[in-house]
Amino acid sequence: MITKSSAESIEFLENIINEKLTLGGFILAIRQGEELSQVKFAEMLGMSRQMLCDIEHNRKNISPKKAAEYAETLGYSPKQFIRLCLQDMLNRDGIKLSVDLADAA
Repeated sequence: MITKSSAESIEFLENIINEKLTLGGFILAIRQGEELSQVKFAEMLGMSRQMLCDIEHNRKNISPKKAAEYAETLGYSPKQFIRLCLQDMLNRDGIKLSVDLADAA
């Protein structure tokens, strides 16, 4: 099995969707890849279907803590979910910086 680094995976997804990946877009891709309805996926994450819809369409922000919780629930890297969450916050505020996380010492 070939594995890709997080950066390669994000670049691959961005090329497919032809835009910068957001946490909402990543969550949407996971849900669609699992072929789950919004209702079922929202139940898995402990939220309403409307909240999930708003997250998937980048209308609602979530905290880095919630991003980590969702990653754990879905079996994904909390670091990646948190990075996308923080990047979304910067992008929404028009701050032209890029987020790169490192494990704390």
